Amino acid sequence: MELSRIAELARQDAGRKFHSIAHFLTTEALWGAFDNLRKNAAAGVDGVTYADYEEHLVENLCKLHEKLKSKTYRAQPLRRIYIDKEDGRKRPISIPSLEDKIVQRATVELLNAIFEQDFLDCSYGFRPGRSAHDALDEVGRVICLGPTEYVLELDIRSYFDSIVRKQLMEMVERRVSDTSILGLIGKWINIGVVDDGRLLTSETGTGQGQIISPLLANLYLHHVLDVWFEEEVKPRLRGEAFAIRYADDGLLCFQFKEDAERVLEVLPKRFAKYGLTLHPEKTRLVKFGRSAYYQAKRTKTKTATFDFLGFTHRCSTSRAGKFAMHVSTMKKRLRRGLVAIAAWCREHLHTPLDYQQQMLNAKLRGHYQYYGRPTNYRSLEKFVHTVRRIWRRWLARRTRGRCLPWPRFNRILARYPLLRPRITHAWKVW
Repeated sequence: MELSRIAELARQDAGRKFHSIAHFLTTEALWGAFDNLRKNAAAGVDGVTYADYEEHLVENLCKLHEKLKSKTYRAQPLRRIYIDKEDGRKRPISIPSLEDKIVQRATVELLNAIFEQDFLDCSYGFRPGRSAHDALDEVGRVICLGPTEYVLELDIRSYFDSIVRKQLMEMVERRVSDTSILGLIGKWINIGVVDDGRLLTSETGTGQGQIISPLLANLYLHHVLDVWFEEEVKPRLRGEAFAIRYADDGLLCFQFKEDAERVLEVLPKRFAKYGLTLHPEKTRLVKFGRSAYYQAKRTKTKTATFDFLGFTHRCSTSRAGKFAMHVSTMKKRLRRGLVAIAAWCREHLHTPLDYQQQMLNAKLRGHYQYYGRPTNYRSLEKFVHTVRRIWRRWLARRTRGRCLPWPRFNRILARYPLLRPRITHAWKVW
């Protein structure tokens, strides 16, 4: 109820500042934040896991709340790990300690009540009640029903590490002036990172991997891109324009080429003002839409494609012969998923077949849940077909040099079947 009241006040007055909200970080709020944490998440530098903390949960949360009240709470350095990226490089991820995760989760719930009233409809990433598929649906609506003829793909280099903290805090302070909350945010974004036993510090960034980071990153681009595009750019354009953003992945759609080129010219300067850099190769303008498709048909050429949120988008037609946009799983995403499947099969080579079937089906179910969009059935078929081949190849390693012919493997599949491709998202009707 308290957060609902804060949200209502923020919605009623867009210029209102909240001077005293830290008292909403109650023991009950911390308890709720703890319940919302991933139980199997990696531990921070202190090594404390969810299960460890839960053993004395009431006592631990009361002590944590007392630290917040007495201002003796101290954020711990982040633990740095690296995960593989699609291009072969490593993405740094910063893992907070468990108590930092709890306080950050509770603080995000509190700040969401305020900033959700400010965020625009074009923003979909890491927001309550919104998802990547909502953003994909909006792309379809804008391109199939709107006058879109040009699409500008945005790619920001090392976005989370490039955010200018001083400017970020100024954006937070437009709505929040509670020194306790500002102090907490300051601790989290300025805390160092332990990497291979060394404590490293930086002047920019929010530490990708912290629970607070997606909200802060959304707030930053809300001011840098969303509000600027809506209030300053669109009124100066000749035709219609639309923005669709999911965290730092974004598309700008335009009716006229000259509008798109003008925005592409000023966009790097706008971003540079806030410490951000557009990737010159991955930020590109493509002709895409109804007229582009029919022009390509007349000239017997191919229309351009663009990638967004794991899908390659291409112009096509519906069964009724009307213009439509089709999607397929990006090749890099398809390859990444298959590499992960192969690594799992290698690691669990000698586990029982029923367990392997159960886990492979869980992985397939997750794949279908995200990539099972209309028009993407062929990509799903290709994925599961290759998964079958990978499974057969690794099961053959159990035969001590003997081959595993397809007829024998098909008998195994009959007994331990893998899930067939499934479209999990319905056609969107606008």
